[in-house]
Amino acid sequence: MATFLLIIIYLAFISLGLPDSLLGVAWPVMQSDLGAPLETAGLLFMTIAGGTIISSLASGRILKQFGTGSVTFFSTLMTAGALLGFYFAPSVTWLFICAIPLGLGAGAIDAGLNDYVATHYKAHHMSWLHSFWGVGATLGPVIMAQFISGQNSWSNGYLTIAGIQFLLVIILMFALPLWNKVTQKTNTTLNEELDDSNGELYNEYENVKPLQIKGVKFALLSFLFYCGVEATVGLWGSSYLVNIKDLPVAVAAQWVSFYYGGITIGRFITGFITFKISNRTLIRMGQMIAFAGALLLILPFPSTFSLVGFVLVGLGLAPIFPCMLHETPTRFGKKHSQTIMGYQMAIAYTGSTFMPPLLGFIASHSTIGIFPFCIVVFVAAMLLSSEKLNNV
Repeated sequence: MATFLLIIIYLAFISLGLPDSLLGVAWPVMQSDLGAPLETAGLLFMTIAGGTIISSLASGRILKQFGTGSVTFFSTLMTAGALLGFYFAPSVTWLFICAIPLGLGAGAIDAGLNDYVATHYKAHHMSWLHSFWGVGATLGPVIMAQFISGQNSWSNGYLTIAGIQFLLVIILMFALPLWNKVTQKTNTTLNEELDDSNGELYNEYENVKPLQIKGVKFALLSFLFYCGVEATVGLWGSSYLVNIKDLPVAVAAQWVSFYYGGITIGRFITGFITFKISNRTLIRMGQMIAFAGALLLILPFPSTFSLVGFVLVGLGLAPIFPCMLHETPTRFGKKHSQTIMGYQMAIAYTGSTFMPPLLGFIASHSTIGIFPFCIVVFVAAMLLSSEKLNNV
């Protein structure tokens, strides 16, 4: 029963990833069809991520009142309806209206499922959970690219993704009774291990406010720049390839899908590596690989090297987010881990909200050619924050 529910959770995380990469790969065509300026994509992205921040901060209260299963079901239904709205959108204004429920639904799904898996399943499932987000984020550009290259229709791409989401809504509806049954039967070995391994840490921070704990602020900075990198590459990578590398829109969309593919495959492999290598080592290795990929985007090599750079950035980012999440109770003690986890998710979404639009604003007044330089700066800042955290 627990295994079957885990499969349902993985499917829900696929649905979470599907919309995340659509706007960036479709925007070169959407911008032309809607007659919108370049930076509008950044504002839409900010609206979506803003809704995600709000629902993430409120998720604790909502989850306690309604339960993870019900919140996941209704949030997926909300995102499916929002994507259907994108299909019918007659103007940019309509896109902004639909972006609000899209973000609100995504935040509730993300916070609820991360907490549920961390509480009721083994550690390696966290990496695999986020690899299934990568499955959705990889499939999104592939599906959109097919409609752009075949029909030059971004709206039909959104319609197809909305249809997949509604199918997942039906599956989640029938799975609702499973949540309480699994919650009641799941053993608490993981929580006991955390209590035993962090007894001294627990006592040290017993009467300390979460933000006063050593290293928390560096952890928040790490999440800020991680999501800044991940979201910026996803949103502006296609525009960079089209406008600077002179690639066709459909080809650029496929290349961005390889970036998400790198994240997906990397996280699947990470789930096995966590048995042998510590979270902190995996985080450092991932950041170095991502930095190498970002440097490759800057160098004046043929466009094929840009593809390698995108894949390397994706592979490098793969272990960072799930490992940082799983490391939270180890670093800061179990008592404060849930509160700090909420702070980290909110800061992560803040990075997703403001960093991509910032690049879009600068690019609209200069050139999208600044894209790889910004990625290098973001990755370097993430690496520096993470190393400061390790040395606290």
